[in-house]
Amino acid sequence: MKDTPALPVAQPQGRRERNKLRVKNRIYEAALDLFTQKGYDQTSVDEITAEADVARGTFFNHFQRKEDLIAHWGEQRRLRLRRELDIEDLSHPQDKDTLNALNRCMSILADVSLEDPAQTKAILTAWVRAGFPLHEKPYVALMFTDLIETGQQHGTIRQDIDPTLAGNLLRDIYLGTLYRWTQTPQTHNNLKADLQTACTTILDGFTPRCPTTRQQPPTP
Repeated sequence: MKDTPALPVAQPQGRRERNKLRVKNRIYEAALDLFTQKGYDQTSVDEITAEADVARGTFFNHFQRKEDLIAHWGEQRRLRLRRELDIEDLSHPQDKDTLNALNRCMSILADVSLEDPAQTKAILTAWVRAGFPLHEKPYVALMFTDLIETGQQHGTIRQDIDPTLAGNLLRDIYLGTLYRWTQTPQTHNNLKADLQTACTTILDGFTPRCPTTRQQPPTP
C-alpha cells in the first residue's frame, strides 16, 4: 500500500491511543488504495479489512459505514489546506495579501489533488455520487468567505460584494473545475492552471474599480 501523508493533528500520548490511531490509519490507507484500484462501489468492507489485516468488527470501531472513509478523506484535505495557509501566514492576510491568499487557496487545493491524480479522481467521483456536496458543511466556502471579509476590511475587496455569496461562488468554481478534471484523460493535468485562471477571472470582478473621468466635449 502507498503511504498517505501523516494526519496533521497532535499525536495521542498514551500507547493505547497511539495504537488505535495506527489501526485507523491502516484501514483508511487500505481503503484509499482499493478505491483507487477497483473503484469505490466495487470495493467491499470485507476487502478493506482483508487488505488492512484487521477484523471486520475493528473496521466498525473506527468507521460506522464505508461512506465515512470518504468524509475522512475530505476532512484531511481541508486540514491540509488550513495547515498550508497557516505555514505561509495567509489564514488572516493583511492588506494586499488577501487576493494572494485566495489565489493560494486554489493553488494548494490543486497541489493536493495532483499529488495522486488517480486517487483524487476515484474518490472525488464517489464523494459526488454519495451526495456530499449537497449535505456536507461548505468548509471551503466558509474559508473563502472569511478571506473576502478580511479583504473588505482592508479595502482590497469591493464593499458591495456579499462575502457569503462570493465564498460560495469560489467554492462552486473550485468543485466544478475539479469535477470536470476528473472526467479528462489521465495525461491531462492542467488542473492548477485551470483553477488559477478561473480564480483570477472572478477576483478581477471583486476588486475596487478606479472611477473613470468622463471626457468633456470639446469647446466649440
